Amino acid sequence: MSGGATGARPDGGMQGVAILGSTGSIGTTALRVLDRQRARFRVVALTAHENAALLAEQEDAWAPAYVGLVAGGGARPGWDRGAGALVRAATRDDVDVVINAIVGAAGLDATLAALESGKRVALANKETLVVAGELAAAAAARGGGEIVPVDSEHSAILQCMGDHDPSEVQRLIITASGGPFRTWDAARLATATRADALNHPTWSMGRKISIDSATLANKALEVIEAHFLFGLPYDRIEVVVHPQSVVHSMVEFVDGSVVAQLGVPSMELPVLYALTHPERVADSGVPRFDPVQASPLTFEPVRHDAFPALGHGIAAGRAGGAAPAVFNAANEQAVALFLEGRMTFGDIATRIGEALDAHGAMPGHDRASLLAADAAARAFVRERA
Repeated sequence: MSGGATGARPDGGMQGVAILGSTGSIGTTALRVLDRQRARFRVVALTAHENAALLAEQEDAWAPAYVGLVAGGGARPGWDRGAGALVRAATRDDVDVVINAIVGAAGLDATLAALESGKRVALANKETLVVAGELAAAAAARGGGEIVPVDSEHSAILQCMGDHDPSEVQRLIITASGGPFRTWDAARLATATRADALNHPTWSMGRKISIDSATLANKALEVIEAHFLFGLPYDRIEVVVHPQSVVHSMVEFVDGSVVAQLGVPSMELPVLYALTHPERVADSGVPRFDPVQASPLTFEPVRHDAFPALGHGIAAGRAGGAAPAVFNAANEQAVALFLEGRMTFGDIATRIGEALDAHGAMPGHDRASLLAADAAARAFVRERA
């Protein structure tokens, strides 16, 4: 779903960028990246969910033509309001690149609309492809848009694959840090608290993504996303634990050669590459890689018995239909309840598995059926809190 070049226009103009979720972790990272690339890009649209104070600071710093606030108070005069602001920002005529940094299924409609409008979508919202990968591919085909991944793992795969056809690829190997509970046994995991789960050893991320990393549900989402991005079947996509988070992913080709993308654990490089792919530009802001300082690099198998959410997600991806949407919705709802203190850490994977048993076979042929499956899974999990 990726391809084509962007960056400075042939006529010397700049590419217009919309950031959906500009006040979150990826959104603020994107603004740091864009601050170093002002000769190539201009920020023309910013949206946030409810952090009006930070959004106002960003408006003062960047003077975008459009600002949208989805929920909450504190909006300035002239700001757009409501969930529709995401789609309106993503489809503006002065927008060439949409950075979708929305967390969860809420980012789906904006991605589909941007692809229909011929935009490049720099996608950090992996849930879009998990919930509706086939719909996204169809939207891109109709409108001429493209998806370039922002997730470090998928950015790494894109860089490793280059122009190679998927038929030349034997395996995609997605690395996982293992999260804060990599070495915890089952008894200790049963006592895990919110503070424990949010204490990621490598990455600084939002609350929901941090919990997904702790359960390894994020790796299930990434496996499904990789399936749609790169066109490989699930039996050729693997996950391996790599605690140092230096090797971001690997591609094994049919001749046995393995190409890996390495770098310091920073999201600034994959954000920049999603903006400029296939070009590379200087001044990424990322520290130079020192292989000696990064050593040793180690790899471990996933402990599937301790982290069943990963297996639930991969099984949902294989099943297809509405099952991936059910997996994602059940996970989102369970994580929200865990963060509210209404569910234990172990309950997250349990409720996901139960929701898939109850609703995983629902129809999933169009947007309406996928949203129905999403709603059913969320209600199922809420009822069991």
